[in-house]
Amino acid sequence: MTSTERISWDAASARRAERQFPAGPAAAGTAADSVTGGVADVVAAMRGAHAQVLSAAEVSIGVRAAGGVTRTHVRAALWEERSLVKTYGPRGTVHLLPARELPLWSAALTSVPAGPSPFPPDVRLTDEQAGQVVTAIGDALDGRYLTLDELTEEVVARTGPWAGDRVMPAFQDMWPRWRQVMHRAGWAGTLCFGPNRGRKATYTRPAWAGAGSGAGAREAQDGLFTFVSRYLHAYGPATPAHFARWLAAPAGWATGLFRDMAAAGAVEEVDFEGTPAWVAAGDTEFPDGPARGVRLLPYFDAYVIAGQPRERLFPGEAYRRALAGGQAGNHPVLLVDGVVAGVWHQRRRGRRTTVTVEPLVRLTARQRRELGEQAERVGEVLEATAELVLGRVEVGPHA
Repeated sequence: MTSTERISWDAASARRAERQFPAGPAAAGTAADSVTGGVADVVAAMRGAHAQVLSAAEVSIGVRAAGGVTRTHVRAALWEERSLVKTYGPRGTVHLLPARELPLWSAALTSVPAGPSPFPPDVRLTDEQAGQVVTAIGDALDGRYLTLDELTEEVVARTGPWAGDRVMPAFQDMWPRWRQVMHRAGWAGTLCFGPNRGRKATYTRPAWAGAGSGAGAREAQDGLFTFVSRYLHAYGPATPAHFARWLAAPAGWATGLFRDMAAAGAVEEVDFEGTPAWVAAGDTEFPDGPARGVRLLPYFDAYVIAGQPRERLFPGEAYRRALAGGQAGNHPVLLVDGVVAGVWHQRRRGRRTTVTVEPLVRLTARQRRELGEQAERVGEVLEATAELVLGRVEVGPHA
């Protein structure tokens, strides 16, 4: 489906901010009956919260949610009510996802063609071995919480000594061979994180494991179409290349998927700043724009990871200062009127945290007041008293 709609950057960024709540906290009506249910709604709107650093995910969610949500509410949603699940999501990285959407994520992520292995031939798993490992992980974790060492023992016992060979280079260490497909077990729904046991992470099998498996071709296609439509709802207009980058999927596969969706009338082509891009069919209403307001977003926040085109989201000096080799997320960012306009860092000491912000533009008096409120909100989410300091951020990326 082709449209003559012309969408400006200001209109697109304003809609993205509204739908993911950096423009303002989620309205009370957005949430479910409980606070933790509302947390899951916010994560659904973001299309997942990057959680390699859990405190960053807590801030991502907390600054968007209404009702004074703190890290305690996020953890309760994750470990008590189970409305969230911590697992491997887009790009094979750790994310918080809504538990109710896990079958959809599993169906979509397992549909992405695997790229070439980054490991030498003597380190790689064959396709058959990879399948054996994913099955062994699910069997080992069924009804149990295991640490990584315990899981290694179980996988080796169920497959063979080859799975435990410490041949995989990682973080100045050598990991057992089987771990190179650990994220695929998360995608397949046979593994997710459990509560820590002391300082050690645990893993378990979610009760809905395998919900996306065994589907027919039509059901799988419908699920994938739904997945893309929800991505476009949050981040559209977007091109197949934008979607492929967000998901770490082959560009050709993404192009074919969008072509199939266009043929089925599931997406609509628009003119986005002179470039053909796509929105979900019929979803062509945009604010007059631009986005307004000041926000502090943490490491690997969904808004900056998926926001495209990069040069519009990171204008001028922000492209150099707030990106790491073109990669978004390595710096927490100051967002002013929908674009990155600075970086920040917080250092906690007991019940207090110092929020140092380095603006790259001159802030008005109103924007300074909003920035102070944002720093306070970050402190509330982290259950600390925040002190705002304006100055140079000295720490490097992902510090």
